[in-house]
Amino acid sequence: MRAELSVVIPTLNAAEALPGCLAALTEGLQAGLIRELVISDGGSADATREIADAAGAVLLAGPPSRGGQLRRGAATAEGEWLLFLHADTRLADGWAAVVRAQMKSGRPGYFKLGFDAAGLAPALVSGWANLRSRLFHLPYGDQGLLVSRTDYDAAGGYPDIPIMEDVALARRLGGRLQAMPLRVSTSAARYRRDGWLRRGSGNLILLLRYLSGTSPERLLAHYRGPAGQA
Repeated sequence: MRAELSVVIPTLNAAEALPGCLAALTEGLQAGLIRELVISDGGSADATREIADAAGAVLLAGPPSRGGQLRRGAATAEGEWLLFLHADTRLADGWAAVVRAQMKSGRPGYFKLGFDAAGLAPALVSGWANLRSRLFHLPYGDQGLLVSRTDYDAAGGYPDIPIMEDVALARRLGGRLQAMPLRVSTSAARYRRDGWLRRGSGNLILLLRYLSGTSPERLLAHYRGPAGQA
């Protein structure tokens, strides 16, 4: 019997972060959980593709739209379950058992958010993210998303949009989304660069604008500016 889980990672110039993300997946390989690794690249100009190739990944290439990249990755993946990860997110020890238990439950799930940084600001930002996810069923992509192929297809999959693709899919999955009892570590580089308060408030503004009907294309300029989705 082949492993059930396909891991899908969208990348764009992710050579610095990707090795750490991939190293954490070793646990799933050793547990016989991972069927395949699909890396959907958006035109990287660094060593991302070479790293993906060395890891034995199925490597896809296409336009740099995260929603589109995830959609192409899911279309290629053959597993009965899909785990979507960002390249700068690392799974914690014990993740394979947590994911296997969630798969057994049949419900889509996401991880609790953490940062590779200590202090009050990271704790507040991650605390808000986890509260938002629990109350409104709106986890972001850097928390990871585990979903069965059946639920993914029924929800229409990721839309081919450059931003807020994670929120769009989460809204369709709705109350079935469940927090898994494990915290991932995601890069705090953008927060260090832009400031925790500035970026955190910018993320909230992006979300509210999207929920109020602003198109993802209009939001993209904001995302690439001082603040952006995290």
